[in-house]
Amino acid sequence: MEQTPAVELRHVTKRFGKVVANDHVNLTIRRGEILSLLGENGSGKTTLMNMLAGIYFPDEGEILINGTPVTIASPKDAFDNGIGMIHQHFKLVDVFTAAENVTLGTDDAKLDLRQVADHINEICQKYGFVIDPMKKVYDMSVSEKQTVEIIKVLYRGADILILDEPTAVLTPQETDRLFDVMRNMKADGKAMIIITHKLHEVMDVSDRVAVLRKGEYIGDVATKDTNPQKLTDMMVGRAVKLNINRPEPVNTTPRLEVRNLTVYDALGVKRLDNVNFTALGGEILGIAGIAGSGQKELLEAVAGLQPMAEGASITYRSIGSEDKGIQLVGMTPMQIKRAGVSLAFVPEDRLGMGLVGTMGMTDNMLLRSYRKGVSPFADRKAPKKLAEDVLKELEVVTPSVSFPVRRLSGGNVQKVLVGREIAQEPSVLMTAYAVRGLDINTSYTIYNLLTEQKMKNVAVIYVGEDLDVLLELADRILVLCGGQVSGIVDARTTTKEEVGLLMTKFQKGGDKTI
Repeated sequence: MEQTPAVELRHVTKRFGKVVANDHVNLTIRRGEILSLLGENGSGKTTLMNMLAGIYFPDEGEILINGTPVTIASPKDAFDNGIGMIHQHFKLVDVFTAAENVTLGTDDAKLDLRQVADHINEICQKYGFVIDPMKKVYDMSVSEKQTVEIIKVLYRGADILILDEPTAVLTPQETDRLFDVMRNMKADGKAMIIITHKLHEVMDVSDRVAVLRKGEYIGDVATKDTNPQKLTDMMVGRAVKLNINRPEPVNTTPRLEVRNLTVYDALGVKRLDNVNFTALGGEILGIAGIAGSGQKELLEAVAGLQPMAEGASITYRSIGSEDKGIQLVGMTPMQIKRAGVSLAFVPEDRLGMGLVGTMGMTDNMLLRSYRKGVSPFADRKAPKKLAEDVLKELEVVTPSVSFPVRRLSGGNVQKVLVGREIAQEPSVLMTAYAVRGLDINTSYTIYNLLTEQKMKNVAVIYVGEDLDVLLELADRILVLCGGQVSGIVDARTTTKEEVGLLMTKFQKGGDKTI
């Protein structure tokens, strides 16, 4: 006799105005299995799971838990039905301990914290977590914070867990430990759904894969019976090549020389500590590191957006230049531009620092070109043509090139930003998480565009979070840990494990011997 599914979604539909995010989706989730939910950007994965977690309410359809129809109108309703969602962005109070965070909003908040700690230790022992219940969140590593988030839902009785991009900020070693814990929870009869863009992780940890495309349920398949290429074809609806072309660097020359770069934030905390490297024209320099290791501050310092401590030097040389270069330290972004520096920057903050959300694609393209002419009147023809080209090449989903970009999905906003910066034909191109939130098809388009820039003798600096991609795309990888350079390695000869160790080299308890 077949077991009753832990969760069953029947004809679940969700609309946002005229946009149908989920269209009569039917999906089952079983106990004792890990289901991977796949789909392109905007396919409706997160919306579907948000309905299960009580963040959204379906317009049509029903949700059954253990065979019984239920109404989930709030996160509390979800918890009452044994459902817990671990979001990509943690929802913890930094000044509280793990135990205090776990009990926030529950009756157990009035309990003696030692009792709470004992219960947390029981959960840790059962599933293989490692955490100090009395440790403050602000003293924790990223993986420890994620552990607290998972324990928080288990403490409250969840036996159906949803993990949204859980490995985005983890090292390979931390990812392996998380997957071991997930397998232990699966063995205990938990039902788990994981949302991830990393197909090698899907193949590694899941038992079954369900695919959404444009809000519709396409089907599911046993993981053992498929492969990354078949899954990609299901997601996209056509054959997609999953290979990154990495030609050997030719005639490499220094484009950007960074020496003795130290940066303090507004609170006086040192974010970069004596960073030294050279970015070469004709290569892709990957930058790896756990989130918050100084990647953001590094790119912003080069772009003139971060003040630097005395002694820093950032020297820029354009393509075809044999002179001593231009010193960027002390310049604002506008001064850098006026000095003839051909520098393109795709920042981590897409809206605000990257694009103006209230403007359409055309006006955002215009922002990069309106000072080039001598007339006081803006030429809108060229920016509009560029916007239309980016829309077509990167398949931006928007009603028109004048539609406000803040109303586009995060992935489409990223396409606009990346397309605009590459179109500047720079000598140095810096990108921070250029494919974050993008579907796999568009991600490979971006990888190819970056490689094209490299072959034009541009120095490409690529900050990424997927080590498999960094190892395939980059020529060299600079690893940051705690604001310091813990190593610069050859991407063709290094391993994911070696890079992962360098990412934790200077952390508390990290390996000091590399």
